[in-house]
Amino acid sequence: MSAFNKLKQHSQKISHFNHLAAICGWDQAAVMPAGGNQARSEAMAELSVHIHGLHTQPQLEEWFAAAESEPLNTQDKATLRELKRQWQQANVLPEDLVQAKSLAGSKCEHAWRTQRGENDWQGFEKNWAEVVKLSQEEAQIRAEANGLSPYDAMLDIYEPGTNSASLDVLFSDVKAWLPDLINQVIDKQASEQFIQPQGKFDTNQQKALGLEVMKLLQFDFNHGRLDESVHPFCGGVPSDVRITTRYDESEFVQSLMGIVHETGHARYEQGLPKSLAGLPSGEARSMGIHESQSLFFEMQVGRSEAFIAHLARLAGQHFGGHNPELFSQANFQKLYTRVKKDFIRVDADELTYPAHVILRYEIERDLINGKIKHTDVPELWNQKMQQYLGLSTEDNYKNGCMQDIHWTDGAFGYFPSYTLGAMYAAQFMSTMRATVDVDSAIRSGDLSPLFTWLEEKLWSQGSLLTTDELVKQATGEILNANHFKQHLINRYL
Repeated sequence: MSAFNKLKQHSQKISHFNHLAAICGWDQAAVMPAGGNQARSEAMAELSVHIHGLHTQPQLEEWFAAAESEPLNTQDKATLRELKRQWQQANVLPEDLVQAKSLAGSKCEHAWRTQRGENDWQGFEKNWAEVVKLSQEEAQIRAEANGLSPYDAMLDIYEPGTNSASLDVLFSDVKAWLPDLINQVIDKQASEQFIQPQGKFDTNQQKALGLEVMKLLQFDFNHGRLDESVHPFCGGVPSDVRITTRYDESEFVQSLMGIVHETGHARYEQGLPKSLAGLPSGEARSMGIHESQSLFFEMQVGRSEAFIAHLARLAGQHFGGHNPELFSQANFQKLYTRVKKDFIRVDADELTYPAHVILRYEIERDLINGKIKHTDVPELWNQKMQQYLGLSTEDNYKNGCMQDIHWTDGAFGYFPSYTLGAMYAAQFMSTMRATVDVDSAIRSGDLSPLFTWLEEKLWSQGSLLTTDELVKQATGEILNANHFKQHLINRYL
């Protein structure tokens, strides 16, 4: 067997264990009883050590050296590139650090579920201190191996080819025009009359509505399902995608759009090339591209007038007995394009969302680079929240620095992906409109033309191309943030 085929076979084995880890993680977040957490955390830490051991077996170095001199076609060369990248990422970390980080993350995340509700920063900080310490250790090891700054080394896990220097330029530009745009739109909307949801919206009815919207978005229920969790997410594997949302019986607006968002992630996973299953070249290109798909579904499609007409009609059918005017298309349009400065990122509107991301990016960059201490975070968060959105989070940890799940398990370097994703999504839609009658397709209820474009240009490509190559091949240019700015101006002004 050729060295390249040995590497492929080994990758398939690793992917089987990753499959199990993904489903165990979903179960831990969605259905596991609280008392099972300690044993589950230990089992998952053991599994992560085993997977790490598979990634770092000594014969792999030999196989990579041999495979690089074998005659490979373009696709195989891309697969080898991604296999080597994955191997190098794993190989720099010692096994005991992988295990310690997994255990610390599980402990911190599980306790956070109750600590957040209780606004318990002191309790959270005790667990989080260990997560930050281990993440800084990991960042330092990766930085020395790759010749990068510690934060850039973590960023490279999620956004290969991106660095904080380019993000600083990109986000500085957004900070220059976004505050004024937010204020203009809030002023414009101040005189608008609209009806807010009132009364009780039963969880079962909300779920039934969500499932119907997922059908409209052509989610494959044979290879996935919808559940409930504290923090909405998309997990599992392409052949078995698990998405979750959270419900609030006093309103349905957030959970419904949360389902649209997570369905975008899921459709990307379900559309990845099956011929490359089990290989890193068959996986999502980057978290920014992943977020571009969820935000394409949620922001580009989900908040368009054509799609909101479907949401209003379906919601009216599921929630009989409420004020019928609530479910008019005009009212839904106002509900789903309302701009308001608020505390919670996952509930933020399209316009204020980048401010939430930039705030987190600036804090995590300086934390991982050792410029600030983890105990500085609440005060810095409050300062930046006042600067960017005019809101104070002093002593309000649950709606401030404790609101997100990402930092509880050390996922530093992830947050920029959200705004990169919004920018990519706007660029994809702008390009798609040149060849696809997007609004007519959405109005008809058959969104196949949109999904065909996405599948051909993005989903089927997996990680065969670099991010820049993928975006340029799909749109004719690398990331151009002007598409995002123009989209916001068109929609809101």
